[in-house]
Amino acid sequence: MSGAAIMLVAMAIDTAIGWPARLYAVIGHPVTWIGALISRLESWLNLEDADPPQRRLAGLAATVIVVAIAADLAWMATWFLPEGWLGILLGGVIAWPFIAIRSMQSHIRAVTAPLSDGDLDGARSAVAMIVGRDPAQLDEAGVARAALESLAENTSDGIVAPVFWGTLFGLPGIAAYKAINTLDSMIGHRNSRYEAFGWAAARIDDVANLVPARLTGVLFAVVSHARGAAFRAMVRDARHHRSPNAGWPEAAMAGALGVRLSGPRVYADRVAEEPWVNGGAPDPEPRDICRALSLFRAALFALAALVFFAAWV
Repeated sequence: MSGAAIMLVAMAIDTAIGWPARLYAVIGHPVTWIGALISRLESWLNLEDADPPQRRLAGLAATVIVVAIAADLAWMATWFLPEGWLGILLGGVIAWPFIAIRSMQSHIRAVTAPLSDGDLDGARSAVAMIVGRDPAQLDEAGVARAALESLAENTSDGIVAPVFWGTLFGLPGIAAYKAINTLDSMIGHRNSRYEAFGWAAARIDDVANLVPARLTGVLFAVVSHARGAAFRAMVRDARHHRSPNAGWPEAAMAGALGVRLSGPRVYADRVAEEPWVNGGAPDPEPRDICRALSLFRAALFALAALVFFAAWV
């Protein structure tokens, strides 16, 4: 059964309705189910009195268990799907919650509206839902940068990467990827509790996003009116980013919009002196977020065209 065709159905469903609040209230969300499993394993295996090598081994075991369960359940679901278009439609329904197109747009729009109206406190509250830095320290330009960086990075992590792996390996591919990505977001932190335990999850997530992150950057650049500037920024600045992957979509978006991103940022417990991406450009303004959403939609249309082509070759 075509993983690409299933991904097209999943993308269409999520674009149309997202994950409805009523459905979430009744059954939650598959990612929250994965998160609950990770939390349980972490509480059992991440022992405070263990030394770093023991914690690394325990974290690797937790990572393998979570990814294996997600992939195996998806593989079993695939076996029960009927042949033909009905199976593709049902497969798309199963894959649908693992793609975050509509929610991504909603979160970014929630920042744009108050920021455009001059409501900095409202914009800070909205951006706090999608970034980890301290929103109280952000001025208008800082909020706009945070929103654009989140849009760029999460286009890769939340849409392109799951679609990429789902196209290659069907339901097991997209489920395994979301398990890896959720593990990284929950335990892949560089602090005393998770640096050793989450080491394997963070490294595996880096590998899983290696191709999708670069593909996302290329998509942003190709659909941009400033195609040359987007490619130049990506080639020049992506490798200087704190992340081996996030710099590619962020740099491409920065070049496409003609703004600077990244730079120093304040978290709850530290100040991160990060280099600028497309540093010679000005700070973004509220209108640049609207432009970024247009770029986002064009890039997803290009992604859908690639997946459509893959479905029929």
